[in-house]
Amino acid sequence: MHRPFLRFRYPYEAHALTHHRIFKADETYHLKKDSDKKTIPMKWWNGPVIIVIGALPAVFLSWLLGMWSIWIIFVIVAAAYYGTYERIHWCMHLPKARRIEKSWPFYRLNGHHLLHHRYVNKNFNVVLPFADLVFGTLLLRSKIRFNQAVGPSVPDVQPKH
Repeated sequence: MHRPFLRFRYPYEAHALTHHRIFKADETYHLKKDSDKKTIPMKWWNGPVIIVIGALPAVFLSWLLGMWSIWIIFVIVAAAYYGTYERIHWCMHLPKARRIEKSWPFYRLNGHHLLHHRYVNKNFNVVLPFADLVFGTLLLRSKIRFNQAVGPSVPDVQPKH
């Protein structure tokens, strides 16, 4: 969602250009204007399109091995992942003291995502930061002090002195 994919530009334009312009790592990390609420989630059809595009290698592998269960499992896992991403991302930018926001995993993921809004080329993965570790984009703390969003579910990600 941080660069166009062939001619499919919607995720890039909606996320990198619009969402990141509105939501930064400062007090604007949390929704300020109700009219910006529509920029937190992607359009309803984005998830299915991304899942179908991502499933193409699984379709090929399923066809090659004659095991369509590979493709079915991939689609189920990808849909669950995308739904989890949308829900967690919504709660991060529109906090309301929901049960999920009181959990330790959410607290850690929220700090991870906050750093993504400060450093857009780091911490891409909202749900599974392990992917950032694998791809070398993981950042645990800011390198410099900055005006950071605060709240009960937002950890301090400032540099340790």
